[in-house]
Amino acid sequence: MQAQHQVKQVIESLGSSKIEALGLNSWQLRTLSAIKNCRTPVMGGRIEECDACGKRHLFYNSCRNRHCPSCQGHKREQWIQAREAELLPVPYYHVVFTIPGELNTIALHKPRELYSILFKTAWATLKQFGRTDGLQVGMIGVLHTWGQNLSLHPHLHCIVPSVGLDEKGKVKKAGKNKKFLYPVKAMSKVFRAKFVAELRINKLGEQDLYDKLYTKDWVIYAKRPFASPKTVVEYLGRYTHKIAISNYRIKAITDEHVLFTYKDHKSKGKKKMMRLTLEEFIRRFAQHILPKRFIRIRHYGILSSTHKRKKLPDLQKSLGVRCRTDHQGRTLKGTCPSCKKGRLRIILDFDGRGPPEHALDGPKNLAC
Repeated sequence: MQAQHQVKQVIESLGSSKIEALGLNSWQLRTLSAIKNCRTPVMGGRIEECDACGKRHLFYNSCRNRHCPSCQGHKREQWIQAREAELLPVPYYHVVFTIPGELNTIALHKPRELYSILFKTAWATLKQFGRTDGLQVGMIGVLHTWGQNLSLHPHLHCIVPSVGLDEKGKVKKAGKNKKFLYPVKAMSKVFRAKFVAELRINKLGEQDLYDKLYTKDWVIYAKRPFASPKTVVEYLGRYTHKIAISNYRIKAITDEHVLFTYKDHKSKGKKKMMRLTLEEFIRRFAQHILPKRFIRIRHYGILSSTHKRKKLPDLQKSLGVRCRTDHQGRTLKGTCPSCKKGRLRIILDFDGRGPPEHALDGPKNLAC
């Protein structure tokens, strides 16, 4: 079911002149423009015909921007299906690395540098603890930059398998406790030291900031292991292609305000309503637009692309995994929305000028 209100409507309501007055950079402005034009005649489109019932459907092209609330569903399913073939039959842990709010100013002005440090130091921390067990471990890191109220809250969600490889390439249990991977307090101190060291190396901030950061307790959440590899896939689906706010959370849009729902974690996750001006909503949304070509999902160690190409089949075989060459549960993209049986085939592509009239002759249905 399509959401009643959308982020693109907020962008349209605010208008280009007021958006430009917010002081956003050119990449943020381009992203907002792409979201506004997503699945509209401006993007052009295509006419597809069902090979079973013969109905024709008009589709406007999507913007395919990773920050667009309307363009993530199919990408998420494709990514999950690819990951299913790589899962190991072992428990997985969910570890979240967070950074103090004192770093938000750097995050706003130097996001590429700061978020790169977050990835680097989180992996370096896990890798160091793995080495204490004499193991090479692995990690999938997914960057989120937002809180529920669209505030700036950079943190890294990490999925970590409970095993690693020793020097001989044999699989062994990582960590010494079944309930958690590594002690979070010890990890927090190592993570903080590595992060501040990288800030110094990259000359981000001054000495007074470094001193203040050392007085803070850096928070790392380490949740209990997942029940099964299938649970890992389902969980990843909620995080991999998630964006700052979904269209379904927006409940009302007026000429001046936006009303949306959020979970208040200070009230044990109680759902509440927040009202922001159009300007403030877009300002908050824009601060979560990542730099151009910045990679927000990264694989490390035994889960890295290099390792997966060379050693993953052998690792899966040693754990009794039967490798699949196909993916089950394929998405229904290309299936006729009318009869639900036939496959759609493109009979015409068109640009922003729209399709010629003859192309819509015969049975047709409009969709976007």
